[in-house]
Amino acid sequence: MQTGFFQVSLKCAGEAAQLCAPRFTPPLPTICDHTVIDRIRQFFSRQEEEILSGGGSKHALRMATATLLVEMSRADRQVDDTETDAVLAAIRARFDLAEQEARDLADLGHDRADHATSLYEFTRVLNEQLSREQKLHIVELLWDVAYADGRIDKYEEQLVRKIAELIYVPHPDFIAAKLRAEARAS
Repeated sequence: MQTGFFQVSLKCAGEAAQLCAPRFTPPLPTICDHTVIDRIRQFFSRQEEEILSGGGSKHALRMATATLLVEMSRADRQVDDTETDAVLAAIRARFDLAEQEARDLADLGHDRADHATSLYEFTRVLNEQLSREQKLHIVELLWDVAYADGRIDKYEEQLVRKIAELIYVPHPDFIAAKLRAEARAS
């Protein structure tokens, strides 16, 4: 009768091995546009050259700023073309980039914003690299994006306020930046 127990044990072990064995899974179909991937590769290769030549902090600053501007456009949960255009205009103006470079940077900012867990990783870069006046300029750019659709949502105002606090922009400067952006928008 020992052979029966042994046979049952072997049968159970064989079934367990089949359950644990890796199964063939077909590869997922690729549905991405290769031109987008090529553009991203080109952007990163340019950035890699810049990093190797000592401009890595410049790239981090661009990424942080672009990501915060993208977050600003999303704050009211309604991104329209005017806000997207305002983000691109702010990126072009701040970093003196061509249209396509600004779009590439905005696309990367969207990706970073999608995966971000907090604003700190971006505001830390601004604090490390920008002067008081440059931080104030970033706050004005954020207000410009917020005013792009013609109105300020409570979530947009809260986000600009939070970013301004994290980059140590004093409240009077925060209000002055808001008024200047409001004047430009009207």
